[in-house]
Amino acid sequence: MGRQGTVLYVVALVAVIVAVDVLFFRDQFWARLMVNIGIVLVFTAFYMRFLKGS
Repeated sequence: MGRQGTVLYVVALVAVIVAVDVLFFRDQFWARLMVNIGIVLVFTAFYMRFLKGS
């Protein structure tokens, strides 16, 4: 995965986090923090498993 693909992957990560925050956890700080950490971990695991070697 080249530099452009990595940038696109990070933009997708940020878009998912912002969308989940706005749609579901607007006024719940701790729930939002835990969900954001979970989303980052899922994206990181997916990157390590499928995209790092390409």
